[in-house]
Amino acid sequence: MDDQVVQWDTRADCDVRKILDRVADKWSLLVIALLDRRTMRFSELRRAIDGVSQRMLTVTLRQLERDGLVTRTVYPVVPPRVEYELTALGFSLHEVIKSLVVWTEEHQREISDARTAYDERTTEEERLLQAPMAR
Repeated sequence: MDDQVVQWDTRADCDVRKILDRVADKWSLLVIALLDRRTMRFSELRRAIDGVSQRMLTVTLRQLERDGLVTRTVYPVVPPRVEYELTALGFSLHEVIKSLVVWTEEHQREISDARTAYDERTTEEERLLQAPMAR
């Protein structure tokens, strides 16, 4: 067995899998990327993330806070002011995410070409499978 894969477990109750599921979802990635730049209020995050609902952003922020990636600070003013910022752990994760983004940018053309080839191949396969039925 490859030593690098020993900690990788495909069971649904595996901690590594749970953490990866959490930090790799689209809303978490966007929140982490935005908070890398500066501390932000909930309303700022919501405006900056196209398509996220208030509920989904709330759930995402709570999960990131629970995992120790985000700090939530409540100021006792009226109306209440709440700010979010990355923790040291969150900043370290953002470095890994940036590497993934760089890889994606470097390979986006190859991926696009592979998708096009796949779509053409499967379209042709479907056409060939449908041809005998049409007779």
